[in-house]
Amino acid sequence: MHLPRYATGLLAASLLLSPATLSIADDPHVAKSKPADGKPAATADVASPHHAAATADQEKLDPKEAAAKEAEWLTGTRQLTFSGRRSGEGYYSADGSQMVFQSEREPGNPFYQIYLLDLETGDLDRVSPGTGKTTCAWIHPDGKRVLFSSTQNDPAAKTKQDEEIAIRESGKQRRYSWDYDPQYELMAWNRETEEYTQLTDAEGYDAEASYSPDGKQIVFASNRIAYERELTPKEAKLFKLDPAAMMDLYIANADGSNVRRLTDTLGYDGGPFFSPDGKRICFRRFSENGATAEVMTIGIDGSDPQQLTNMKAMSWAPYYHPSGDYLIFTTNLHGFGNFELYLIDAAGKSEPVRVTYTDGFDGLPVFSPDGKQLSWSTNRTASGNTQIYTAAWNDARARKLLGLDASQTVDTQDAEELGRQAASQSHADFKPSDIMRHVDYLCRRELGGRLTGTPGEKAATAYVAAYLENLGVKPAGADGSFFQNFEFTAGVELGEGNSLTVGDESFKVGTDWQPLAFSKTGEFEPANIVFAGYGVVAPGSEEHPVQDAYVHLDVEDKWVMVFRHLPADISAEKRQHWSAYSSLRFKAMVARDRGARGLIVVSGPTSKVREQLVPLRFDGSLSGTSLGVISITDAMAAKIVKAAGEELAELQKELDSGEPAMGFDLGEAKLTAKIDVQKQQRVGRNVIGRLQVGDAPSDQAILIGAHIDHLGTGASGNSLARDDERNGVHVGADDNASGVAAMLEVAQYLTDLQRRGKLPAKRDILLAAWSGEELGLLGSDAFADKFYDLYPQVPAPEGHPPLSLYPALSACLNMDMVGRLREKLVLQGIGSSPVWNGEIERRNAPVGLALTLQSDTYLPTDASTFYMRGVPILSAFTGSHSEYHTPRDTPDTLNYEGAAQTARLMGLIARSLATADDAPEYTKHTAPQQQVRAQMRAYLGTIPDYAAGDVKGVMLSGASENGPAAKAGVRGGDLIIELAGRKIENIYDYTYAIEALKIGEEVPITVRRGDKEVKLKVTPGSRD
Repeated sequence: MHLPRYATGLLAASLLLSPATLSIADDPHVAKSKPADGKPAATADVASPHHAAATADQEKLDPKEAAAKEAEWLTGTRQLTFSGRRSGEGYYSADGSQMVFQSEREPGNPFYQIYLLDLETGDLDRVSPGTGKTTCAWIHPDGKRVLFSSTQNDPAAKTKQDEEIAIRESGKQRRYSWDYDPQYELMAWNRETEEYTQLTDAEGYDAEASYSPDGKQIVFASNRIAYERELTPKEAKLFKLDPAAMMDLYIANADGSNVRRLTDTLGYDGGPFFSPDGKRICFRRFSENGATAEVMTIGIDGSDPQQLTNMKAMSWAPYYHPSGDYLIFTTNLHGFGNFELYLIDAAGKSEPVRVTYTDGFDGLPVFSPDGKQLSWSTNRTASGNTQIYTAAWNDARARKLLGLDASQTVDTQDAEELGRQAASQSHADFKPSDIMRHVDYLCRRELGGRLTGTPGEKAATAYVAAYLENLGVKPAGADGSFFQNFEFTAGVELGEGNSLTVGDESFKVGTDWQPLAFSKTGEFEPANIVFAGYGVVAPGSEEHPVQDAYVHLDVEDKWVMVFRHLPADISAEKRQHWSAYSSLRFKAMVARDRGARGLIVVSGPTSKVREQLVPLRFDGSLSGTSLGVISITDAMAAKIVKAAGEELAELQKELDSGEPAMGFDLGEAKLTAKIDVQKQQRVGRNVIGRLQVGDAPSDQAILIGAHIDHLGTGASGNSLARDDERNGVHVGADDNASGVAAMLEVAQYLTDLQRRGKLPAKRDILLAAWSGEELGLLGSDAFADKFYDLYPQVPAPEGHPPLSLYPALSACLNMDMVGRLREKLVLQGIGSSPVWNGEIERRNAPVGLALTLQSDTYLPTDASTFYMRGVPILSAFTGSHSEYHTPRDTPDTLNYEGAAQTARLMGLIARSLATADDAPEYTKHTAPQQQVRAQMRAYLGTIPDYAAGDVKGVMLSGASENGPAAKAGVRGGDLIIELAGRKIENIYDYTYAIEALKIGEEVPITVRRGDKEVKLKVTPGSRD
């Protein structure tokens, strides 16, 4: 593997070419040139989303300090190769018994040759013939063949050797030491016959090859395309400056046949390796000017390219750990001449983690097949020349710091032991330190954000179950356990059978197009395409005429192309009227009812979206549609409409006015597709325990619950993380480690009362930690559905599901986000029973919390599950905040004293309910009318203060940092009373007003700040 000439030349230019640095400056990975734009390349002080993890240790470390830091990762570090001018790129055989590497040590040849080292005997054999240049070798999984790149068949090979020797003997130095000689071809050496087979025969540089794990395929890098077709002026300029600019990835059969191009991006794509399961390929992609590179992965069919790093430095040479869970790579984040090793998880969700700290060159890392050893090329030698080093690898540390324990190695036995220890160490009264202890465990990174159905969730639930059991609480889950499992659809993913062609041109899934989660799957025979503008069909009203994008348009058995959202320039009133008919599910329904075969969704140049393709994301509904629904890029759409003589940008600009327009056919080209979307099924689990007050379970029980799940790394789509923190672990301290901790404190209080004979309860107390709340109250719904199966001793009412749970469940106390108490605790669900006002008054007397009481009974939390089954509810909540649903919701932000006081209040209420003669009376309210609305596109970044009580307007607890509202000067404590000329009296007015906003168009906003009205201007951002 090599860095592009125009990038690595900067490193050579930054170093004094002393003997100690020659091994870097002259290394083939470090050639001499400059970026194509002539600008300085990125260095360690370039800001980037993944930069923060490393900025603290940018300074050059003392050698002893560097060695101490590396010792946390590497033990028994030793130099493996010594001979020759330099050696590097050592790769293990599949059984780990041999290593193939390249070295400049052959007499009469100044260039690299390939050598095979037996790690058991120390025997060394030269693989290459000794003539020409060679690079990048790989041992076939059967151990009988070695793959490498060579110019050995170049008629001028010997002449080039002699010329290089003469130049070096004269004391001069070439401008470029790695010239991407077009004579490089892939060769395979048979160890038994010692014969060479040439696998490629195309003009251009073919190199950097490796076998797939099963040995059936090879992947390599090549700039052959530059020799096969006429280059554009831009390509020609870059290629003249450096041939690496036209390097792309190719895949072929192991014998060199069936060569297919995988990437087509200007800039150097190189250094490819298969993932351990053979399904993906890791590589590095340089920017066009060669100044920076990032680590990438891609499917072996060229689909689903993913950028793992965003360090805005020279990050290259990625290599998979044998587990496939993470990669190691090289970067110069800490200074242009200082290359260090870093880790990133295979999904690119973690922050990069630094491994080496020795100043100089540490690069080209590889793991042994068992994952226990790391080898790499480094110039930390006494001579300063690059050689191969090896050391024992600390995989456990890698997993811990990358947050991989939650997906791979979470130990529920450890969780159980910690739960038991917590129960023995906690106090019977309500201590902030006890709340803190629970929150600390639930927010550990190894739990990975407690996403439902993951090992992190299982560890969290194991901790809670062990804690309750140690208190003396009896199991009340399924089959005599503390747990109740439930199956759910966790998401969707692309299957392996996706393909799409329009006319004779094929397009790549994940790059050019992507199916939507609710699309029909299967094969779609060729069909014509028609264009239907924004695809909106909306009824008329007094203010607005009927809108029908399908007037006089024949869509029968055709694909219908529509723009994704609403016209950009329509009035706010029309936007609100049409919004209910603009969701993609609604547009698909309209197309289906008119006989269409499929719907093609295009964002369009004026849409101001972050991602042109609609994300493949499960929307919580299992319902699909009977037509294909796909999203395509603007570029792909532009090609299709151009064939019909239209320009996409002009079309959208005309349609953005919202004026009626006729649809039309898009030419003779037919679309053929195969759509394969797979549902991901998982199993989550609740924890349910029973504090039993008699010899047998009682017919009635009080339920005390809190949801234990959170967002994982935010992939479900509910994350509000900033761009620079996306894919970070969402530990969910307030939401809802705080609620679970409070529930456990209530459990300890009640069990202690019972133990001391001070709980004359008339009914049992069920204690529950729900999972699946963040995905739609899945766990509490599963419990409610199976309630009478779980507890057959309770008489079930007659009738059809859903059955009432009252009075078997006499009341439900819920705690969701109780860790951020500021001025007032919010108690919701007061309207569900007339008992609550009196209960709260009496039980808060000794606690003394300032309270806000809210009557709403249909709440976005598990309490609603039980209210809709006839159970009185009371839910505690301390309010929203700017860290909600982000990785910044961490334990250090909580008010533990406030959480303990909240738990005390809920514990006193629970005691009263359990000891009362009668169950609380249930008050039924009509559910609020659900309006069909489109998802709001406009984003202001305001955080409503739900503890504000009865105010006219929307009180804010804060504004998201760097959000549109914050930039406009809006801040916490402001009361929004007007937005875009609309009076705001409540949250519904506010939501309706935001729905009417146009992205990027400044509007007035008026807030009441103290006793003054403040008029500001805010420019809405986009949620897409």
